Amino acid sequence: MTLVLLEALTFGLGRIADAARAAGHDLVLLTGDRSIYTHELSRCGDRLRVVDVDTTDVAACERVLGGMGDLAGLISSTDTWALPGAALAARLGLPGPSPDSVRVLRDKAAVRARLNERGLSRSGPLDPVTTAVFPLVLKDSAGTSSRAVWLVRTPAERDAALLAAAVTPFKGRLIAEPYFEGPLYSAETISWRGETRLLGVLSRVLSPEPARREEAASFPVAFPAADLAELGEWIGRVLAAAGHERGFAHTEFVLTADGPEVVEINARIGGALVGEALCRALGANAYDAMVQVALGARPDLLDGVPGGGVATGFVALYPREAGVLEGWTGLERLADLPGHPEWYPTASPGDVLEHLTDQRSCTGIVLAEAPTAELALHRAQAAAGGIIPVVRAGRRVDAAV
Repeated sequence: MTLVLLEALTFGLGRIADAARAAGHDLVLLTGDRSIYTHELSRCGDRLRVVDVDTTDVAACERVLGGMGDLAGLISSTDTWALPGAALAARLGLPGPSPDSVRVLRDKAAVRARLNERGLSRSGPLDPVTTAVFPLVLKDSAGTSSRAVWLVRTPAERDAALLAAAVTPFKGRLIAEPYFEGPLYSAETISWRGETRLLGVLSRVLSPEPARREEAASFPVAFPAADLAELGEWIGRVLAAAGHERGFAHTEFVLTADGPEVVEINARIGGALVGEALCRALGANAYDAMVQVALGARPDLLDGVPGGGVATGFVALYPREAGVLEGWTGLERLADLPGHPEWYPTASPGDVLEHLTDQRSCTGIVLAEAPTAELALHRAQAAAGGIIPVVRAGRRVDAAV
């Protein structure tokens, strides 16, 4: 039997392929741009078959899927393809989330309204033009990767953000909400039929305001046991209110002086190296749960794992200026540093790097291990400090055509 991925996150293909094989299934990736997965595909070998298709064309994807007589399940682990994936699964009679529930979860304003109605947020969505609440965040209701997000503290800054938003492509629509201040975390969870288990909390290191670009993370944060139990109970109520009932969720939240406030709910496993961090901390392949859910089975992760894993920290490497990536200096130093640091490239030499205020300009990630998340982050930062993306001014020739 065959499991199909409708696109995927940048990292994790090898882990998913292992999970599919362990379940007795072949794995096929449908993608419109296989270059996104260059690093992962170079390590997958024959564990994964790639089918090139315009994945923005749902009808074309349905034709490909319809030609697979042994199709057992469909995995859609990205935000952009969450709703098309749910719709295709429903049409083909495959296990999957309700398209209606996915539609709500992909709308940040709808989620905010639900949380506010149930007493899980101090505010519902705000009108981006008329609200007098400051500080304020304006954002794309279906945005990803910190794109199309503006932090504003005054009416003048709000007016400037509205002008910028007017010429910015959106996946959804412009919405607003209060800016919740405090350290940013994300809750990594697995759910099945409304039952949720908190697998751990991921820390976040952000760049200074106003961009707030994601720079580093570590997992799992060592909260006191009572605090972690309280967060587990809280995130269960949050996901139930939002309508998330199956699979992984990666929920960003700010721990304010008055308690946790949700920033956004992503109904998938975390991006970047969050999935890898989960696997190492749990001492098991977390993607086994992704495969089990895609097959319509209760994930084993709900009932615990053997444990005995390690904590990890990872740091994103950004260029200092826009231009064409030529490569990196310092990668050869990693082997001599503590924590077994590893390099995960997200860009290739020749790529044009233009968007320095969000994750699109990330060139690679350094991951390191340690007994605790704090020590792992220190090791990752030490390793990343010796690596510099080399960029030259200009544009790649084929990008200008």
